[in-house]
Formats: sequence, C-alpha cells, structure tokens
Amino acid sequence: MNILLRSATIIDSNSPTIHQKKRDILIKNGVIEKIASKIEPLNRVKEVRLENLHVSLGWFDSSVGFGEPGFEERETIENGLKVASISGFTDILLNPNTNPTPDSSSNIIFLKEKSKDAVTRLYPMGNLTVKGQGKHLAELFDMKNAGAAAFYDYKSSIKDSNLLKIGLLYAQNFDGLVLSYPEEVQVKGKGTVNESEVSTMLGLKGIPALSEELQIIRDLYILEYTGGKLHIPTISTVGAVKLISEAKKKGLDVTSSVAIHNLIIDDKELENFDANFKVKPPLRSKKDCKALIKALQNGIIDFVTTDHTPIDIEQKRVEFDNAEFGTIGLESAFGILNTIFNTEEVIKLLTKGRNRFNIDNPKIKEGENANLTLFNPEGEYTFQELDIKSTSKNSLFLGKKGKGKVYGSINQEKIALN
Repeated sequence: MNILLRSATIIDSNSPTIHQKKRDILIKNGVIEKIASKIEPLNRVKEVRLENLHVSLGWFDSSVGFGEPGFEERETIENGLKVASISGFTDILLNPNTNPTPDSSSNIIFLKEKSKDAVTRLYPMGNLTVKGQGKHLAELFDMKNAGAAAFYDYKSSIKDSNLLKIGLLYAQNFDGLVLSYPEEVQVKGKGTVNESEVSTMLGLKGIPALSEELQIIRDLYILEYTGGKLHIPTISTVGAVKLISEAKKKGLDVTSSVAIHNLIIDDKELENFDANFKVKPPLRSKKDCKALIKALQNGIIDFVTTDHTPIDIEQKRVEFDNAEFGTIGLESAFGILNTIFNTEEVIKLLTKGRNRFNIDNPKIKEGENANLTLFNPEGEYTFQELDIKSTSKNSLFLGKKGKGKVYGSINQEKIALN
C-alpha cells in the first residue's frame, strides 16, 4: 500500500533536521520514499489527513500478555496485535504466560507464525526454565535460534540461586538476555497488596517492599559473579531504584522497567476493593510513585511498559483475595503518560528498549522501512470502557483523565487506524 501523510509534525529528537517540523511523508511499498514540505498528489496513494497529526518512530512495549494459546477467552494473538497497532505500538515483546508455556523452539515458531501478517511485530520471550517451573533450564539456545527475544519465567522469581547463576553463564554464549522477576516468595507469602497502613485498614494481606528488594539484592550479587545480561521487569519501590542505581555505578549489565500504572496510581485506590487494582507488583505508596518517575527521568529505570495483562471477567469479579492479578494497558498508555511527562519525553520513553532485546531501531528517514506511530498530543478525555478494544476489559484506568489521541500506526507495509 502507498500512503501519503499530510502535514504531519515529526517528533524525533535524534533527527534535528526534521524534529518538530511539519512535513508530508510519502510511503511506497512500506518504505519512506520522500519527506518534504509539500508532496504533490499521486495516483493510487492513500492520503491520510488527521487533526493535529503528529508522527514518531513506532512505539515499543517490553511486557505484553495476550492469552493464546490456552487462554483465548482473555485475548487472541490476532485481536491483541490489532489492539497494539491502533494503540500506537509497532513492536511488542510477548510474555510467556500461555498454556502451554513457550519453553521450546517449536513454541516460539508457533507464536511467530501466528503473528506474521499483523501490523505490529510480535517478539516472543521463552521460558527460562522448563514449563516455567523453576527446576530445570529450558532449551535457551534453540529458542534463541527460533527467534526468542529473551528468557523469562513470567511473574515468577527464580527460587534456585544456582539455576539463575547457570542461566546467566550459559546465555552469555549466544548474547542471551535473562529476566528475573523481583519477588522473594517466602517474604511475599499470601500477600495481595502493598504492605502499608492501607492494607492494615482494609484487612488485606500485605506484600512488603522487602520482598522485591531482597530478590533484587540476590540477583544483582549473582550477576556480579557471573557477568552476562540481566533485565529486572516492573520494579515498584524506592529501595529497588537505589539498588539498581548502585549496580549500574558498579558497571553491571542490568536494566529495569516500570509499569505505567505504578507511576501514577497508589495503594489508596484500593479502598473500594475493585479487583482491577489488583496487580503484580502491587500498587505502592505515593512516595514510591514519585521515586519511580524521577528514576525514569534520570535514566536509572530504563523504560516503561504497559504490562498489558488481559484477565477475563470471571477471574476479576470475585472476592479481592481470589481475583487474578493484572490490568490491561495498551489502549490507555499514551494518554496516561502524556499527563505525567511532556510529549517529547513520552515519545522518548515509548520508543526506548529495542536495543536491549536485539531488535533493530527504526528511523524516520528516506529509504528506511516505515515504522511509525500517528497521534495527536492535545485534548483531554476520560478513559472509558468504550475506549477498550481488548477482549478483556480489566483496566484500572477506567475513569482516569488522559491527554491526547492515538490515531494508529504504520508498519510491515500496512496501516492500522483507530
């Protein structure tokens, strides 16, 4: 498909000649052919004119879950990728939270084949251990060759220290990236929310910050011993920020991410016992939120994620203690971030992270493949269920204020418009 974007303001701080400039962009057969102040109309071209159109590099999300295979009632790969594309995300990492879990090369091949015709590219992560059970190392090298972007037992910490040690050592042979979820399960116990005055008042079992921080301390000590590459997903506490900052000063090859909801929503929102606010890691204090925002701005935390986790209604409309953890976040990501940071900062955050997972960074440049997100940074709104295109509707942002509108994305010779 040939596409002509009209009067698009380009947001790309890495390209000062076009940054913040209004340009027409001609895309032929998926390649950016021309960027100019005015491009004459052409035959057989789809012209796109949208109010206050802005264009950036395509957005990337390092933690997305769908459900298929095994939990198709939560979300299918096809609809999940459609949601991602109209939410502005051209590349996503898929969490290994399916049934069966992807712990072999054939599982990785299935996921890549299932997603090959979508606008949004799907990069699957494989389990670090067989079936994600934390007992035996999975087929890491074979999965890497099949296209696995990293290795992760989804939301499960590696209890066996020696197993994490061996995984980090082994993965160095093929430049593999290991993820370790920051939760010490004995300290967490049966906790469901942040341990605080709020949990005591509500009579809910708490998850102390200590649980997250103890696990991070152990993992960082092992990383210092082994070398290799470690990513710590979705941190949530002041102490975690300090530990990662110290590790980076030592020169350890460690990165981290934070879920968008942990930046803006604190545990006081739990007072209505709404299970949509039951997430993992839990919503922490306002002090933690402020520390996480600051850590993002100064680079201690490397990138944000939606941590998009569809959960069907039967698993959410139950007693709080029995509800599943998780919230969706793709549809609300830009609007919420745009209320915290200025638009240029938001775009930097949403386009970071590919390098860490050995994914090529796109460029807004003539001759490059078009990998673009289309949006309007202006206009306030209230996020409602009508804004949700995911099969599952479990969003903790319902009723929250957002700013801006995502029009869609262009990638893989296709366009998806909201």
